[in-house]
Formats: sequence, C-alpha cells, structure tokens
Amino acid sequence: MDLFAKYRENKGPLGQYSDIAHGYFAFPKLEGELGPRMKFRDKEVIVWSINSYLGLANHPEVRKVDADAAKDWGLAYPMGARMMSGETKYHEQLETELADFVHKESALLLNFGYQGIISIVDTLLARRDVVVYDKDCHACIYDGIRMHLGKRFPFEHNDIESFEKQLKKAAVVAEETGGGILVISEGVFGMQGEQGILKEIIAFKDEYNFRFLVDDAHGFGTLGATGAGAGEEQGVQDQIDLYFSTFAKSMASIGAFVAGDKGIIDVLRYNLRSQIFAKSLPMPFVIGNLKRLELLRENPELKDKLWHNVNMLQNGLRKQGFNLGNTSSCVTPVFLSGTPFEAGNLVLDMRENYNIFCSIVIYPVVPKDVILLRLIPTAAHSEEDIRQTIEAFGAVSGKLKAGEYEKEVDISIFS
Repeated sequence: MDLFAKYRENKGPLGQYSDIAHGYFAFPKLEGELGPRMKFRDKEVIVWSINSYLGLANHPEVRKVDADAAKDWGLAYPMGARMMSGETKYHEQLETELADFVHKESALLLNFGYQGIISIVDTLLARRDVVVYDKDCHACIYDGIRMHLGKRFPFEHNDIESFEKQLKKAAVVAEETGGGILVISEGVFGMQGEQGILKEIIAFKDEYNFRFLVDDAHGFGTLGATGAGAGEEQGVQDQIDLYFSTFAKSMASIGAFVAGDKGIIDVLRYNLRSQIFAKSLPMPFVIGNLKRLELLRENPELKDKLWHNVNMLQNGLRKQGFNLGNTSSCVTPVFLSGTPFEAGNLVLDMRENYNIFCSIVIYPVVPKDVILLRLIPTAAHSEEDIRQTIEAFGAVSGKLKAGEYEKEVDISIFS
C-alpha cells in the first residue's frame, strides 16, 4: 500500500476542512504592525488572536533592543549547541534573572517551548516511572507523555477526586516497579482560561511522594503579585518542583525556560535531547528577552492595564449574557451553540461586517454542538476596541439564535 494513500480520503479531523478553511479560517494572514488593530484581507480589524499579553510585541523599547541586537550580533551567533560551542554570558544572565523572577534556585533556557517540554517529560520518565496528568493538558505535554514507555494515569480536568483516584493507582504501580511519580498540570489552561488546581494537588504531597511539573505559559507575566505566575497567584510557587513557561505569550518572543532546584536543572541541562542536539538560541532573542523581562519586572503598570482590559471585556460580555465558562485568567472563551456551518458563517460575518478577528474552535477540539470563540485581551487594546467588540458579539449572537447562519458557508468570498 502507498503510504500516502490513506490521506486521499482522510485528511485528518482538521484537514477535512482545508478546502474551505485554508487562508481564511485556518492559516489566515494578518498584516501590518503587530498590535490590537491589523489588516486582514486589506481591511482593518480588531485582533484578539495575538498572545502579546503585556503589549510587548510592538513596544518601542523592545523593537529598538531587538534591532540593535540583530545589528550587533547577527542571527547566527552563537553557532553550535550550547554544550559544545554555543554558551555565552548573556544566556547565563537570562537564566539567572528568570530563576530569580519565578523564585527558583536555577533555570535552563530552552530554544522552543513545544520541543522543550516534550524533552523534559521524556528525560524525567524512565520505563518504571509513572505519570499523572490533567486530561486537558496542552498537546506538547501529550506528545511528551506519548514517548513514555511506562504507565500513564490521566485525571479528569481540574477534578481533585479524579486526581486522587489516579494518584492512588500510580502510587501502587510505583511501589511495584520501584519508580517515581511525576504529576503534570497547567498554570492556566489555554482554551478554557481556567487556572489549574495547583494548590489542591500540592496538598497531596504530604501523603504521596511525587514531583510536580507545571506548564504556566499563559500565567507567566499575567498572574501573581509580581507576575511570577499561577503558583504565585495561588501561594504555592515554592512547592512547584519544575516551573515551565514559554516566551511566546507575555514576552512576545521566541524561546522558553524551566526552573527549579539546581540539582534537577543540572540534570536537565546535560540530558535534554532537544537542547544538547540543537543550535543555541540566537543572541538577538537572548538580548531581546533580557529587555522584555526587565520591562515585565520593572513596569507593573503593564500588568495592571492588561487586567483593566480583561475585566472590562469579560464583565461586558457576561452582562450581555455570554457564557465564558470558568475562566480565571486573561484567556476569554465565549461558548456558543451551533454547527460548524453556523460557526463558519458567524466568523465570516464578524470579520467582514464587524471588523472583529478572533480565533474560532470547533469539533473535534470541542463537542459537535459547541462553537468556541477565544479572545486574548492585551495591555495594548483600547477601551474603544473592547466596546466595539462587545457590541459586535451581541449582534452576531442575535443572528445565530435567529438561525441566520444555518446555510452552507459561501466560499465565493475567498476567491
């Protein structure tokens, strides 16, 4: 059988929509300066799909440092993996400052978040070890767990009774195999916006011997008194064994890091295959991330402005009767009822007639009768952006309830 033959009829759960989705619903091209208002198909739209929480993506100080670093160092420096020839004092400085910011002893800089956490999970878990994880964890965590050859115990999302049940099973297996237990959750779940039940999970540490890894990509820089994330917000940062975050959200950059006690960070430093066999993070990103961290650390008003906008947007949508689920973060999910056809027409109407651009999520990511519109408010959005968006949501919701989006998506507009 031809290896590719099976894909002629089955392009995958998302690929099945590629003929009508590509270039509009999927892989759309936003153009212009990064910010709350950009161009989509030559029309200005209010954008709610960029994860630059603190507005640093187009911050003038950040842009200048990025440009100066590219001019001074180029994109190649340093060449080689860090272990062999790619180490610099700036990489080490960034690790030191990150560790201090999230209240950990040590940190390891990672080239990318997705590959980084896959490699962390793979490195930590041997065959005899077991892993317990929230079912709604990000795809990168799932991909890391898929590489594990030992037992896996998923628990229902943010369900402490389910967690305890799975933890008990894991403890039995670990006792039989002589292995250890790794528990994984997220600081903020990126689709629903809920914070992970970190405090509740940590309460079981007195009874069970496990280590706790938290992916806090959406919490870093947005939650906690200093912006150190969901662990700080919940008062348990010191009890998180490994704290992970990407730079792709609040830092509006490339790269990631993991922080914890020096002993385990040194183990990861010398064993993470995604790092020791990959080129060192280029200097412009390192220098640029140092500047971003400085702004995050020394300008709390950025986080204050972010939360002003978050509260204004979420409170306004709730007053209109929209279901935002249980979000306790900046992530703003709007849950509607409808078919994929209705979802497509609703988003088409929103973009073409109301100039609102936000992400759409449909089955199989959510149940068949659910339309999820996800908004990411930032410190750069204006109150007018928010007011206009709330009005648009009210209008399209009325059309959805009236059945105006039931027809098949008209793809002629894409030509």
